[in-house]
Amino acid sequence: MTVSKALRDAPDVSATTKTRIKLLAQQLGYVPDSTAQGLRTRTTKLFGLAVSSMTNPLFSRVVLAIEEGAHQLGYDVLLAHSLNIPEREEACLRRFVSRRVEGLFVSPVYRMVTESRIYQEMAARRIPLVILGHTAPFCSQFVSVASDDLLGSYAAAQHLLKLGHKRVALFSGPLASPWAQERLEGYRRALREAGMEVDDKLVFQAGRGIEDGAKAALQMIDENCDATAVQAANDLVAIGCARTLLQQGLRIPEDISIVGFGNILLSEYFQVPLTTVRQPKFRLGVAALETMQELLAGRRPEPKRLAAELLVRASSGIAPALEPIKRLKTKAI
Repeated sequence: MTVSKALRDAPDVSATTKTRIKLLAQQLGYVPDSTAQGLRTRTTKLFGLAVSSMTNPLFSRVVLAIEEGAHQLGYDVLLAHSLNIPEREEACLRRFVSRRVEGLFVSPVYRMVTESRIYQEMAARRIPLVILGHTAPFCSQFVSVASDDLLGSYAAAQHLLKLGHKRVALFSGPLASPWAQERLEGYRRALREAGMEVDDKLVFQAGRGIEDGAKAALQMIDENCDATAVQAANDLVAIGCARTLLQQGLRIPEDISIVGFGNILLSEYFQVPLTTVRQPKFRLGVAALETMQELLAGRRPEPKRLAAELLVRASSGIAPALEPIKRLKTKAI
């Protein structure tokens, strides 16, 4: 009993005795059994964190901030990848529950449904859960932490319009993703305020990756699009688009301007540094952990929206006098 109390820094054991016992424990290589401690205290000091994949550069700093803050609070973080598969996401959350985590951070697998059994179950269990990103109908009962994608996209579109671009193509993200819908709405709002009609022929369903951006760029070329600028759903899509257009012989930004979203590390070091919208990734992680602390304390915090900031680099410039893709096709003939 004295040894147990000494290792727990109990106040009724003298400092001298604590020092002697801790020194002996260190010499013997003794490590306390956290599982056994959890059974006694009915706590695990564990958080569960589910994201699509750590290959997505958006998550690296978010996860770093959560893990760093959790460490300071004495918590460990269990990490799982959903791979954007609903069934895998459900399995990940159930495994977290079986490990008796005290809180969950989840970047949802967005889908076109109003209800989800696993999220209903998490709500019924009253497990503190923070949504990393925007809520959708199936997870709207939980508090969220996200960047302001609508205003960020609005700023990106305004930037291109101020440079004289009259025909701005949008490479949109997945239809089921609220962040993609917000970025689409930000683009539309900027056009409407400029007195311009939204032309659906300028909106291309791209996706979320480099290959998606490349395919959308080839489609834009095949359709003889008269756009002089492209606003992409994220930086990976923008880079896929930019690389394809460069391979086709277009110059950036002299012939066509490109703007991304996210400010991933690659965007700054791409062969044409990318104009983009900076998401406050580390601050999102910090805000998510602060929200979790409030939930653990029994409070219901408000959703958090963090401002996104436009970063102007070399990939955006004054609108060209000639339509770049039609001129490219003319040269090919």
